[in-house]
Amino acid sequence: MKIFKRVIKILGVFIFIAILFIGIKIAKKYYTSYQDIERLNNTVLGIEITPSELRESKTLEQGKIQSKRLINLSKIEPLWRKISENEVLKSDFKYLDDIEFYAITYKSDSLLVNGIIAEPKREGKFPVIIFNRGGNKEIGKVGKLKTLYSLVYSASKLAQEGYVVIASCYRENDEFGGKDINDVLNLIKTAKDLQKGDAERIGMFGWSRGGMMTYLALKYSDRIKTAVIGNGPTDLSQLIIERPEMESEVCAKLIPNYEQNKKRALENRSALYWVDELDKNASILILCGTDDKRVNPNQADKIAKKLADINYNFRFEKFKTDHKFSNKTKELNELLVNWFNEKL
Repeated sequence: MKIFKRVIKILGVFIFIAILFIGIKIAKKYYTSYQDIERLNNTVLGIEITPSELRESKTLEQGKIQSKRLINLSKIEPLWRKISENEVLKSDFKYLDDIEFYAITYKSDSLLVNGIIAEPKREGKFPVIIFNRGGNKEIGKVGKLKTLYSLVYSASKLAQEGYVVIASCYRENDEFGGKDINDVLNLIKTAKDLQKGDAERIGMFGWSRGGMMTYLALKYSDRIKTAVIGNGPTDLSQLIIERPEMESEVCAKLIPNYEQNKKRALENRSALYWVDELDKNASILILCGTDDKRVNPNQADKIAKKLADINYNFRFEKFKTDHKFSNKTKELNELLVNWFNEKL
């Protein structure tokens, strides 16, 4: 019995040490993240919209750029650590030397909204691709970092290949596909303000929540010639059943009057219910990861069937990968470039 008690005590000590070790690692991770965000205050991403800029913006036209500032990637520490080694871009990211990145603010409704631009350093007029990132609720410098990070990892190859890529950080009062869709649509007008952009050739690329935004844009605009949508939800009612946290933490918190108008609110954001309202002159490439645990792959299957039923101009590609298309970067970049080269 004494031996048993001694073993229990020793095991208890080991468990305590293990819990303490894990706790320290988690605390260190959160502290590092906090420091990274604080350091952004000393970068272009940390510059906030001032009251005087808001006053001046009242006379701006929709989509008009109010400010544009060059981003030095080496100063954005959370991103730079991932894409560099010994203060030099890793081989997989060397191409970023050929691209200029800018942080912008532009007019959308009565607001000034943050955005990110990536464009080739070389001179010329290039087609414009509006990139809609995933995620929600990120605001201020965190929203700008999230958008820059997503653009670098998902769409920057397009800039190297001769496209101007522009992305909205979405308004701070995010409605998850409500009035914030105007932040995407107004970038079509912003394209006219881009010195290197050809505003007559506009494409769109959306991932996850950004895929939902892309479907919405194709519903409300006839200016988008072609779009690529990756793992985008097409039926939010199904999504919240399979992932209840999406209802409690996203829909209920972000969508105005959600509890009073739940069915309509979800359907308004679900392309499966209004496929026939998508711009008939556009084309769509749908990309689906068959191991996606965040958006059920059958949502892509369902909308592909509906698009086929109305003879819509689309292509459907499946890959054995996850929501982020992990380990499929090369194939994804090749698909994007080839699709936009052909359709835009």
